[in-house]
Amino acid sequence: EVQLVESGGGFVLPGGSLRLSCAASGFAFADYAIGWFRQAPGKEREGVSCISSSDGSTYYADSVKGRFTISRDNARNTVYLQMNSLKPEETAVYYCAVAHPGAVTTAQGLGVMEDYEYDYWGQGTQVTVSS
Repeated sequence: EVQLVESGGGFVLPGGSLRLSCAASGFAFADYAIGWFRQAPGKEREGVSCISSSDGSTYYADSVKGRFTISRDNARNTVYLQMNSLKPEETAVYYCAVAHPGAVTTAQGLGVMEDYEYDYWGQGTQVTVSS
């Protein structure tokens, strides 16, 4: 059974940092791309960042470039999202998801992450940025 478990969310002041983790099991983790999405109340889900299975190539939404860093540890079956300089408008539930290996290349070409490319999703972790 594929399982994705996010952790690391919480409450942070504007300008603060959080590191999210996505622990995966039930599939050949190293063979798949992993992405992070977020959904704020009343808004559509949006892709934030993704990382490939092979060469570690990455994609970032324009809104987070230079502030967020995605990484993966295949030995631990875990993907991380380091989020710095957080803004109140980034308050959302953050989800990780599994995609086919080509999803990062697709996102780089389109300039957006398509959620239909992601087959399995975690339950999400709440991030609240507020003063």
